[in-house]
This record gives sequence, structure tokens and C-alpha cells, in this order.
Amino acid sequence: MLTPYRAETVLIEGPDAMAFANAQFSSKVAALATGQWQFSAWLDPQGRVRELFQLARIADDRLLLLLRGGGAAPVAEALRRFVFRSKLAVAAAAPRTLTTGPALPMHAILDEGDALSLGCGSHSMRIAAATGGDHHWRLLQLHEGWPWLPEPALNDLLPPALSLQRLQAVAIDKGCYPGQEIVARLHYRGGYRQRLYSVELSQAAAGGEALRMHGTVAGRLLDVVVTDARIEALAVLRDDAVAQATNGRLNAFDDNLSIHLGTAWPA
Repeated sequence: MLTPYRAETVLIEGPDAMAFANAQFSSKVAALATGQWQFSAWLDPQGRVRELFQLARIADDRLLLLLRGGGAAPVAEALRRFVFRSKLAVAAAAPRTLTTGPALPMHAILDEGDALSLGCGSHSMRIAAATGGDHHWRLLQLHEGWPWLPEPALNDLLPPALSLQRLQAVAIDKGCYPGQEIVARLHYRGGYRQRLYSVELSQAAAGGEALRMHGTVAGRLLDVVVTDARIEALAVLRDDAVAQATNGRLNAFDDNLSIHLGTAWPA
């Protein structure tokens, strides 16, 4: 049985919250309207994804980051190092539960006071203090190619590996932010040799697990969802590994693991 994910959230609030977030994060934060959310990321100077999150503007000067992997406390602490003289506060909220809510328009926010729902089209992600939670949203988002990053995938992958431009989580045509030069170089020069896939696994495996061929890392599993019928996952795979597939199946992984390739998303 799957353990529901907790809602790890960070709050950024104050007169300079929007300017600070726009300078630090890779999406077009300045274009985010109050009452809307967008995918975004915080990159390191080498362009690797430190954190991936849904960035919600819950008031004119108040932002909430729903982390898609990782813990809120270390992220808040790391962000505070860059505040300097900006008029804002960065704080980790207490962990809450994530529940699959009713359909809401994509990117919409429903604030109920004691709960906050992020619209995802066919469903919503409801952040609440109640105990319990569920994981039904995970499979819906896996099929959409919305990554959730387990600990081993943090600080490890470049945005093209997660198809972040498709999600508008990285912008090419905005001002500077950490890792922006790498993002632009990869966009204009191309040649990136890893991409995101939905896959079906032949046997149980853990999110974050490296996929090896003859001892060499050929990819990494991200979110893994087990149902009664199958084991599905998102995975980042190298192009040269995928080239060895026969009829959409890769059988060359170590530990007797084989995978069936599903949707491939653009780098």
C-alpha cells in the first residue's frame, strides 16, 4: 500500500516577495496572477534542479511553494541566504496532507481558509491539516508527465531531463536567474541526451533508484505508482539506452528488471 505524500510547503511573503521569486526561480514569476499557480524550479548555478514545485500566488505579496519532492525546512533555510535587504520573510510551513480534490481549472487556486486546492484540470491537489490523505492524484499526474523528485534526483538532473520547458517551469526569455545561462545554452544548442518517459516496470522498484545496464547508470526512476494491475513510473532515460529497446521494451537492465516504454516527453 502506498504511503500518501505529505504537503511540504514554503511561504514567501512581503512587499518584495514577487521580485525575489522572479530573480531566484526559473519560471516567469512576474506574470503570475493572484489566485493562480504555475510550475517552477530553483536551479543551482550549474543548471541542475535543486527543487521543483508548484508556485501559487495566494495573495498579492504572498507566495506558496508546494514542493514536488524534498523537505520544506532545508529549502526555506537555503532561500533565506539570498534575501539580503529584501523586504520579505521565508518560512517552512508545518507539513500537511495531500488529498485528491474535485476538478478545478488548470492553474486555479481555491482558498478555503483551512485548506488550499490547486487546480489540475481533471482534479485538484488539496492541501489540508487533516490526517490521512491519498495518492490518487499521483497516477493522474504521472500520465501527464508531471515529475515528482525523490531525494536522489534532487540536485542531479538538468531541466531538459524533466521536460520542464514543456511545463513552462523554465523560461528562456526572462531576466537572469541561477542556472539561466545553462538553460539557454541547452535550448539553443540542443543535443541533450536524456529525456522523460512514462514506463511500466516488470517488478517492484523504488523511486529515485538508478537504472543500470552492465553496471553503468542508464537512467533514474522518479515517482513509482503500484496499482492492482501494474507498476507504473516516470523515468529519466539516456537516449543510447532507449535505442536498445525492442518493440518498446528494454530488457538489458541489471537486477533482471525490464521496462515497457510509454509516452516520451520532449527534452
